[in-house]
Amino acid sequence: MPPTVLLAEDDRAIRHALERALALEGYRVTAVADGVEALAQAHRNPPDILVLDVMMPGIDGLQVCRVLRAEGDRTPILMLTALVETADRIAGLDAGADDYVVKPFDVEEVFARLRALLRRTGAETVPPAPPEPPRPSPERYVEAAGLRMDPQARRAWRSGRELELTRTEFELLELLVRNAGIVLDHSTIYDRIWGYDFGPGSKNLAVYVGYLRRKLDQPGAPQLIHTVRGVGYVLRED
Repeated sequence: MPPTVLLAEDDRAIRHALERALALEGYRVTAVADGVEALAQAHRNPPDILVLDVMMPGIDGLQVCRVLRAEGDRTPILMLTALVETADRIAGLDAGADDYVVKPFDVEEVFARLRALLRRTGAETVPPAPPEPPRPSPERYVEAAGLRMDPQARRAWRSGRELELTRTEFELLELLVRNAGIVLDHSTIYDRIWGYDFGPGSKNLAVYVGYLRRKLDQPGAPQLIHTVRGVGYVLRED
């Protein structure tokens, strides 16, 4: 049987997106919105691993950790937090957490940390994700604005220089390259990359665009990803 994950996250958009991503990766997921529900579910159906948001109303993630550890529950706990100070992480580890992921996060990092924690406990290995269906385009490479991408090998280059991209960064850049010169609005990008619109208050997209820009930048070369204020982003070589 695939490992079971108890996910507690009060932000509905993040909860739904992460629940969907974990399910696609092969986990059996139970998602709840606060610490009270998390404790109740952990007692009712103990999971193989917990993913807890630190900042939740009522009982927060740190309190959930403390309660479970006080009860002698040694289930691995991965914390999700927007707090980046060292003191905050120390507080979480002292409360009983096993590892941390800082928001905004790349879902691949969450998967990697979950696998590492499950290996320590000897829990069953997550089944491999089903292979992606073949792309309809017969062309191996996608090119625009001096960029060249190989979707099958998941490799990308700018002016012959290979780019080191995470899975999310690669998918975002591929979307922009395939639609070079077209302004893509925030909702479209969220739907195509994350499968869910995180809403106007989310900074996830802006953060990943920033990551991509830093990796694409070259001395003396034009910027490729442009912000269209109030709308979205477009890839073009000015």
